[in-house]
Amino acid sequence: MSTTESSSNYDSLEQMNVHELLVNINREDKTVPLAVEKAIPQMEKLVNATVERLQQGGRLFYIGAGTSGRLGVVDASECPPTYGVPHGMVIGIMAGGDTAIRKAVEFAEDDEEQAWKDLQEHNINEKDIVVGIAASGRTPYVIGGLKASRERGIATGCIVCNAGSAVAAAAEFPVEVVTGPEFVTGSTRMKAGTAQKLVLNMLTTSTMVKLGRVKGNKMVDMQLSNHKLVDRGTRMVMEELKIDREQAGTLLLKYGSVRAAVDAYRNSNDHQVL
Repeated sequence: MSTTESSSNYDSLEQMNVHELLVNINREDKTVPLAVEKAIPQMEKLVNATVERLQQGGRLFYIGAGTSGRLGVVDASECPPTYGVPHGMVIGIMAGGDTAIRKAVEFAEDDEEQAWKDLQEHNINEKDIVVGIAASGRTPYVIGGLKASRERGIATGCIVCNAGSAVAAAAEFPVEVVTGPEFVTGSTRMKAGTAQKLVLNMLTTSTMVKLGRVKGNKMVDMQLSNHKLVDRGTRMVMEELKIDREQAGTLLLKYGSVRAAVDAYRNSNDHQVL
């Protein structure tokens, strides 16, 4: 039995009061970053492989089922607004299709052939990289997708929460974060899900930094999709160029991103870009 499915270290949860439940869940959650830390050498290899593919015009695909699949979809959907990359650069695919994002699709994860069919709909090729996400490390949908990709010369990685899994064996660049038994036995949306989210954050953030999508520690290519982000971008331009808020706001709205606004201002000899 995998550790994520092993019996919880706790029992008689229904007899705990709310304070005890919260304290014990938190106690378990504190172990997750330490488990992630142990996997950093594996993550480094996966990030380097991902950067290499994306620099060559390739794409990053996530495949998964249930919570794991949803986390991949979330991470992919956040890359364009955060880093200004095309929507097709990071793509999240989950067993059961988009319907499964909100409502579980029965037995979708058990089809070992479907992931490759789903990937083919995006014209996947050897420039791309596929990362399978599976807490248990034994999801047929993910195993099949990784095997089919690797057989065709496509780079593969994975994020799993058990050691020595079939998913890890199918991936060229496995990341194994062993989080152990869950507070509620088998509820991998808890520690395992948290670990996967942390790894996904690290993967795409590190990749985007290496692709030049961050300057200093600023998201200079973020989409100006709401008032909060316009305000943040304005302050970034003010800080970078040492100009007043009105000038910065005008520049930002004219050029559409912090990077473009700053470059336009600096590339104008007389600064007559307003």
